[in-house]
Amino acid sequence: MQHYGGTQMAAAWRTVRKNTVQIAEEIPADQYGFQATPDTMTVAAMLAHIATGPYWAEQVHFVERKHELSVPDFHRYFGAAGAMAAELTTKDTIVDALIAGGESFALHLDAITDEQLDELVALPNVSKSRFEMLLGVKEHEMHHRAQLMLVQRLLGLVPHLTRARQHR
Repeated sequence: MQHYGGTQMAAAWRTVRKNTVQIAEEIPADQYGFQATPDTMTVAAMLAHIATGPYWAEQVHFVERKHELSVPDFHRYFGAAGAMAAELTTKDTIVDALIAGGESFALHLDAITDEQLDELVALPNVSKSRFEMLLGVKEHEMHHRAQLMLVQRLLGLVPHLTRARQHR
């Protein structure tokens, strides 16, 4: 069985982010204000949320190397990410942030050791390995990307992954 560590996580992350960037590029700028329903994010807000999504994980696992997270920690990280997302107001700034932030996160993943991935981080009421928490960042992005693919359909666009499958 092949080992799945930081290098493999980085490669998988780059693939996920590449697909997100392609969706961001394919949705026309004049549709970035589109909202599927009144209680959902606009295209721009969702893409800005995705672009800043890895921020908390970079802080926890690579900058501060925390071994315990409290509720105030979560508020601080997510508040900062929300403030960064609010500054991404145009298609160009969002796409640039997706590209730059995606590669920054991938470089961190490339450098993480197996020992670090195995470390446990105490959260309120549970402990998780860094490995599990970092996989969660990719899962979060894929969740929102699936929403964006449905939005593409609502806008009359065919998502690139669907086009590729149809071509095959």
